[in-house]
Amino acid sequence: MSTYEVVVVRYGTRRTVRSEVFLNYSLYGEPDAPIGMDYFFWIVRDEQRTFVVDTGFSRAGGANRARTTLIEPVEAFRALGVDAADAPTVIVTHAHYDHIGNLDHFDRSPVVVARSEVDFWAGPHSRRTQFHHSVEDAELAELAAVVDSGRAVLFDERITVADGIEVIRVGGHTPGQSVVRVATADGPVLLASDALHYYEESEKAMPFVSVADLVEMYDGFDTIDAMSASGAVAHVVSGHDPVTLDRFGRDGGPLGDATAVIGGTRGARA
Repeated sequence: MSTYEVVVVRYGTRRTVRSEVFLNYSLYGEPDAPIGMDYFFWIVRDEQRTFVVDTGFSRAGGANRARTTLIEPVEAFRALGVDAADAPTVIVTHAHYDHIGNLDHFDRSPVVVARSEVDFWAGPHSRRTQFHHSVEDAELAELAAVVDSGRAVLFDERITVADGIEVIRVGGHTPGQSVVRVATADGPVLLASDALHYYEESEKAMPFVSVADLVEMYDGFDTIDAMSASGAVAHVVSGHDPVTLDRFGRDGGPLGDATAVIGGTRGARA
């Protein structure tokens, strides 16, 4: 099986409080307190191929929500040697603003995304306030254009994108929320994206506040825990937890302490 390195890239951040990120937080009997939220995208690559997992929030998407941009994602891609002209495969874990904000930068790339995700955001419920606050209309239009152009690679429950890279729909946060399992020299890595915003979501069974299907979200926690317990994954990478980079060791490459590398087949300095 092919092995890859995974580059975790922190491009944005914000400060909030726990009651704004955990669903019905008062039920847990814990005092409210400040909490950070970091924003990541991920690069999966070996010597031959590069895969982009999510594309971060756009300048407009971040500004509309007062998010702090540490580095523009497009600039980060360039610094890390990811050239849109090479048409790297883009894997979309879900269609929220902070995950497809720069999809138009990769205007030649095949885009892997769950069919249920595309169908949901093209449907009537996407306009409801509880869902629509997490998306940008222009970015959903770009995703629809990708589908119409034939560049979308749609799947139902799981798909092998390449030898050693599997995308699995778990749902919960959004109908097509997906995770990505990657073979690396350090063992299988699970890019949990927003199936696990914070590690304590699964540790304490505390769902995130934004949820399309609560039962699927709980099931997603169980799926991730079972994969870890069985050895199907050796490392779980959260979608937004500020401890993530330190958990895997900051790389100190072109973006300084904004990256961590798992697997290390070629290094983030490429």
